Amino acid sequence: MGNYVYLVGDPETKVCAVVDPAWDARAIFDAAKADGYRIEQMLITHGHHDHLNAIEPLLSLVDARVHIHEQDAFAVPAIGDALVPVRGGDRLELGKLSVRCLHTPGHTEGSQCFRFEGNLMTGDTLFIRSCGRVDFENSNPEKMWASLKSLCGLEDSLTVLPGHNYSPEKSVSLGVEKTQNRFLRAALNAGPEKFRALVGL
Repeated sequence: MGNYVYLVGDPETKVCAVVDPAWDARAIFDAAKADGYRIEQMLITHGHHDHLNAIEPLLSLVDARVHIHEQDAFAVPAIGDALVPVRGGDRLELGKLSVRCLHTPGHTEGSQCFRFEGNLMTGDTLFIRSCGRVDFENSNPEKMWASLKSLCGLEDSLTVLPGHNYSPEKSVSLGVEKTQNRFLRAALNAGPEKFRALVGL
């Protein structure tokens, strides 16, 4: 499904988090270990299966806390105290690295982006030249419009790291997306009705 699974860590303390652990827990664990990092957190952009299906097998390999927005927490398997729901504006500490949670509903009610050190991990909210689907049961095109509009208020210099490999580039600046992504442009320059028409709803 072209998912990206990211490792985000503090090079000084060698503490890291997995963003959207899916498909191959052993490969994720081995990649972190090969670089000398220990996985202490999992950060989930939203509650769809293809972004979290490696949570349970990864928890059999590491002692970690799983952070997902409280409105999508129902999608996580029963993992007891390992589940720590978050809200928009919360900050998560990875050693000396601080990650800010940005609630961006639309693709799901609990979709969120993660911002840290000039980077913006956008999950299925924002893709390169596109955005996430809004025709699922718990999707909402008006909320996606508002979320994309809020992302337009962030600095152009941020590097967008999307949840799927749907374009030739693996990353791009938010400034480029503001000029070349028609969904971002519609969110910035038009109302929710035009955005709804753009996504075919």
